[in-house]
Amino acid sequence: MSEQCRILHHYFNQLEKFSFPFESQDIPQNGIYILFEKGEHAHGTDRIVRVGTHTGENQLRSRLRQHFLKENKDRSIFRKNIGRAILTKRDEPFLEQWELDLTTRKAKEKHRSSIDIDKKKEIEKEVTQHIQNNFSFVVFQVEGKKRRLEIEQKLISTISLCNECGPSEDWFGCYSPEKKIRESGLWLVNGLYKEPMSEMDMEWLTELL
Repeated sequence: MSEQCRILHHYFNQLEKFSFPFESQDIPQNGIYILFEKGEHAHGTDRIVRVGTHTGENQLRSRLRQHFLKENKDRSIFRKNIGRAILTKRDEPFLEQWELDLTTRKAKEKHRSSIDIDKKKEIEKEVTQHIQNNFSFVVFQVEGKKRRLEIEQKLISTISLCNECGPSEDWFGCYSPEKKIRESGLWLVNGLYKEPMSEMDMEWLTELL
């Protein structure tokens, strides 16, 4: 997988990179995004630290806004994981409240009295600043939910199975309470170490990019 991972890193690093602030109209409506993080390198270039996509039709731009702009950890597992690392690094007890999912009205009513809303807003803003200051991304268009999810999983697996790239010693993800994040060097817990990109998939991607 190391050679495929190297090829993927160099392919994606050649694409147009976006960082905050970015123009939504420059991003396709359907596709996959690849995240890079300041200070992280692999295969002689910037290291991929997350691969993601969307499930709803024409929702790639919205998904990226959920990560970079919308201060709601329960709509972005990426934001939630960054917050986990921030709180774990500081050994803050608020981590227990941060873990609560407030997506549904029932959950909000249940936990309303036990959540420090001001503290939650404070951490959300800190997460936003951290993401906007440290992450960049590239995107490529893929139509069809099934195909997007398939390629996303295979890309994640190919990168996680590589034995030549990994996080730096001071990678921020090392503070994550999630073992899979710390060990993989990716801001992900799903899709790791499964079916990698096949030769046919790599040829398809090469022609696409």
